Amino acid sequence: MNMQKEDYKIHIIGAGVSGLIAARVLENHGYAPTILEASDRVGGRVKTEHEDGFVLDHGFQVLLTAYPKAKEYLDFEALKLEKFLPGAVIFGEGSKQTIGDPLRNLSLLFPTILASVGTISDKLKVLKLNIQLKKKSLEEIFDSPEKTTYDYLNEKGFSKGMIEQFFKPFFSGIFLEPNLETSSRMFEFVYKMFGEGYAAVPHDGIEAISQQLKAQLKQTTFKFNTAVRDVQDDEIKLVNGTNINSHFSIIATEASSLVSNLSNQQTSWKGCDSLYFEVENKVLDKPVIGLISAPEALINNLNYPKQAGATHLLSVTVVKDHALSIEDLKIKVVQELKQYCGISVKRFIKHYMIKKGLPKLTNLQYSIDPTETQLKEQVFLAGDILLNGSLNAAMIAGEAAAMGVIKNIEENVF
Repeated sequence: MNMQKEDYKIHIIGAGVSGLIAARVLENHGYAPTILEASDRVGGRVKTEHEDGFVLDHGFQVLLTAYPKAKEYLDFEALKLEKFLPGAVIFGEGSKQTIGDPLRNLSLLFPTILASVGTISDKLKVLKLNIQLKKKSLEEIFDSPEKTTYDYLNEKGFSKGMIEQFFKPFFSGIFLEPNLETSSRMFEFVYKMFGEGYAAVPHDGIEAISQQLKAQLKQTTFKFNTAVRDVQDDEIKLVNGTNINSHFSIIATEASSLVSNLSNQQTSWKGCDSLYFEVENKVLDKPVIGLISAPEALINNLNYPKQAGATHLLSVTVVKDHALSIEDLKIKVVQELKQYCGISVKRFIKHYMIKKGLPKLTNLQYSIDPTETQLKEQVFLAGDILLNGSLNAAMIAGEAAAMGVIKNIEENVF
């Protein structure tokens, strides 16, 4: 006798965005999965904390509103998105210049024209690149030959000044590596997404995305503080010694330590330091990202998350490797804020050392067939590490893994 859909024991390991989307897809098809999460909350790497009345994201993370899957699965209006202008303010020793896309925001026209960052030829090449990528489909981008972003920009004819003063600091903060070694496919994808939408942060912090996805789930059981040690075809072994029977499992977290035949396939990660300060002065008068382009500077980017109060919250990101203690890092960052930006720090609030910010991947892909997510007969994989390091990829992979389970059940049973 065939089982009812809701009677299938389907377990999802990891309550990050990919795991939450997998649960959503399973629910949409009549199943009632269980999510096993090692921590005490959903979100995975998409995390927010509240301290002293401030909203602190784990690292400077933004939602790109043009992500196709984000538009499909998220309610942007309910997230109360706070958008960044399509540009950046670039700080040098005693100088401050604005560069951006005047076709999308007219207030950026004259500052961009007058900025000494890049030549007139560079600025025309930026417009040309915008047009080229607008016409290029996401499938074409991920079918393109792969090279480093640095080589890609060189081949496009951008000057060294434009690469070093704008592209390097801007995309280093996105790719979490300082030398633009990231795949040109990722550069084209992110650049296209910036051109078609906005970078934005939910009013309540980036974790609001995960919380919204959790709130949409009605038939999913959550088991928090439940760390998994090993995943077999029909059994999950927990760290606390408990064994759980499972018809199907979706691993929506790093799988190498959980599955025996993946033990030599650990993912490499890119990280950063994220520091928060309370400051009295704002050097950015618009919602825009600040970049420090000086090659000797440790700080990569800074911004003022919207907060109420007489003083201001400042978020600072350090991408470069360093051997500084937390105390010495704070001192160095405070010095650079004063030196390059004229910012006086009132007090230090929080430091996050983010070791696993983005997976270090090659041969980046946009999508994956559900059958390709199947690791063993009853075990499937999800997570952005299957495709590319992005929220969009996490959603696609979660969807594909869920569809892999559904097809496996329904083609064999119904």
